[in-house]
Amino acid sequence: MSCATVWLLRPALTLLASLAFVAPARAVSAPVIPLPARVTQANGAFSVDAATQVQVPPGDTHARHAADYFINLLESSSSTRLPLVEATRDARSTKRGIAFAIDPKAPAGDEAYSVSVSPSGVQVSARSAPGLFYGGITLWQLLSADGGNALPVKLQALRVEDAPRFAWRGFMLDSARHLQSIGEIKKLLDQMAQAKLNVFHWHLTDDQGWRLEIKRYPRLTDVGAWRVPAGKAGRDADGKPVRYGGYYTQDQAREIVEYAAQRHITVVPEIEMPGHAQAAIAAYPQFGVTGRAPAVSPDWGVNPYLYNTDDATFSFLEGVLSEVMDVFPGTYIHIGGDEAVKTQWTSSPKVQEQRRALGLADEHELQSWFIKRIERFVASKGRKLIGWDEILEGGLPPEATVMSWRGIKGAVEAAKQGHDVVLSPSNVVYFNRMQSDAADEPPSHDYPTPLKAVYDFEPVPAELTAEESKHVLGTQANLWTEHVRTEPRVEHMTFPRLAALAEVAWSPRETRDWNGFLQRLAPQMQRYRKAGIAAADSAFAVRFDMKPEGDGALVALRNQTGFGELRYTLDGGEPGPDSPRYEKPLAVPFATSVRANAFFEGRPLAAPRSQQVSALALATVDAEQLQTCSKDGLVLRLEDDEPVGDQRAVVPVDIGNPCWIWKDVDLTGVTSLRVDAVDLPFNFQFGADPAPGALRKQATREGELEVALDSCNGKRVGTAALGDARRDGGVAVIDVPISNVTGRHDLCLRFTRDKHDPLWAIDRIQLQPVER
Repeated sequence: MSCATVWLLRPALTLLASLAFVAPARAVSAPVIPLPARVTQANGAFSVDAATQVQVPPGDTHARHAADYFINLLESSSSTRLPLVEATRDARSTKRGIAFAIDPKAPAGDEAYSVSVSPSGVQVSARSAPGLFYGGITLWQLLSADGGNALPVKLQALRVEDAPRFAWRGFMLDSARHLQSIGEIKKLLDQMAQAKLNVFHWHLTDDQGWRLEIKRYPRLTDVGAWRVPAGKAGRDADGKPVRYGGYYTQDQAREIVEYAAQRHITVVPEIEMPGHAQAAIAAYPQFGVTGRAPAVSPDWGVNPYLYNTDDATFSFLEGVLSEVMDVFPGTYIHIGGDEAVKTQWTSSPKVQEQRRALGLADEHELQSWFIKRIERFVASKGRKLIGWDEILEGGLPPEATVMSWRGIKGAVEAAKQGHDVVLSPSNVVYFNRMQSDAADEPPSHDYPTPLKAVYDFEPVPAELTAEESKHVLGTQANLWTEHVRTEPRVEHMTFPRLAALAEVAWSPRETRDWNGFLQRLAPQMQRYRKAGIAAADSAFAVRFDMKPEGDGALVALRNQTGFGELRYTLDGGEPGPDSPRYEKPLAVPFATSVRANAFFEGRPLAAPRSQQVSALALATVDAEQLQTCSKDGLVLRLEDDEPVGDQRAVVPVDIGNPCWIWKDVDLTGVTSLRVDAVDLPFNFQFGADPAPGALRKQATREGELEVALDSCNGKRVGTAALGDARRDGGVAVIDVPISNVTGRHDLCLRFTRDKHDPLWAIDRIQLQPVER
């Protein structure tokens, strides 16, 4: 019996008798994410049905708010709305129901709470409003733990005593690269609240867009909120520039702040400085170094535009921050401080004269002086400055807080200096990285960060002493949206990894259990679906490995986590919990469609996946199955820039060296390769560095695709001019003749190019003829 069915019993089930042997008051797990600190189980159960009253003390606004949110959650999952009544303590003790109340005897801590279930009712208690709110969320998860929808539900008697491990449990959303709607942000805030996350870090400005109305400086949104996208997506059908972007009014931002506050989430705005300032300088070039107005950037990466260090620029920034602080009442103001390439400062006689006059040794000290000046202004308004770990360079005021993103080194250094820190290392909790290396993943940064990598993350560096560790405020995940253009992709990249991060941030380290988390995640995936969240199923989705065998193929099934029962069909039908269970590779004849899914307790964990078994499939390889030629390349998963709508090819490519290795290919009888490829805009900036990678001289105007045998330095066995490619929408179909090759070989495929733009990338390769 799973933990879910131990805790949540429906009348239609005959499981209650099995609980008669459970000893009272023993510590157990619970089907809740994040896992509570302590759960004890007792005998008996309490039934929640449509007539169950939710009771609050008269005049207790905190209890009413928490109870209302609980009722709304339960209605969303069960389609039943429980009645809310005011009841005194005596009335609550005589009438069975669900009672919410502030209680000074509840577990200590502003966010701590207890939930007690007994045969006489349910009591949710806390010393403060946030704890009571979280107690209601835990109770809702207990009531929806089997993934079902309808009441009545029988709850096993238990007591939950819970409090968070860390005070800062955050999620950052980048709205500067791509703007999300107010409705989408509210959806994300709801999911944050349900995961007991309490900090929404809102990245509002960058080189590619300024997203917050500043009334004193209207050009920040009149100009800085709009750009022309790179490549074909930047032109309409008539060849005219496409204006892309938008911004949030201050009233809309206040609406988000209030919506978050109702869910006990603090919004931390980020206004980038001194770098990542190109959009602002496009609007007000006098505050830049050169005095010239660049375009709002359509490029990704590290751009060179910095604010200058004049008093007028600080007056501008203080004016901006004053309006920001008027909109966002929270303690922390994030000023960025990262990736400020100093080339414009070093080449400016005016900036250098000021640096010398200030007695500063170099540009790192100049940035430190810049940050300290802003910090004094922020502190004068009763706020605290927080920035990325680069703000440590050159020295930092002790009151400043450091967000460590370049691994944990910045956190260690900052904590040892006495600064508070938030851990957000890019190699683990940057959710702009894909959830798997499968071909159906959306565009993303370089390498996969699977669910387990997030769950295994430990925010307190081992290098810190117990005293230094007190400076670790907590942790957060970040979603940078350069390659996350649509709102469904925001949700795909965020969930369910945010559930794993929530457990890291909330639950005691010693209670975390990967397999238990996966069991508790199964009903959570159904909650996501019920809430209309397009959560990734990458952790559970079935993947196929296929190799030829006779007149068919040997097909192996797997999934990323190894969790759940894999079930399959061979007739194209939908796999269900009663379909054949996968136990070993399947011998499958040609002209067969294998469909498969993973199941836990009879419920699907993912959308079913399909694999057609055919000679064509065996002769075809997706780019995701190829190796890149450079071990340390910069591989991104990019989408084509055409067509203008959402359905575009998505390809992995090393932007410094667009070159692929197809390992161990049987070339006997092969006369050509059919290659699907796309030409992408090379819209990347590398700070002070040139674009990476060597160019290869092309022989024709549009370049060629070359194929070499056994290695990239091997014999060239095929070449095709890109100008001869056939177009199928945004995809170019390139036929590369191959001659006089037999046996098994590695193939190296690469494009010639005299310049970096456009960037050609392979999507798929097919051996010709298919049947040999």
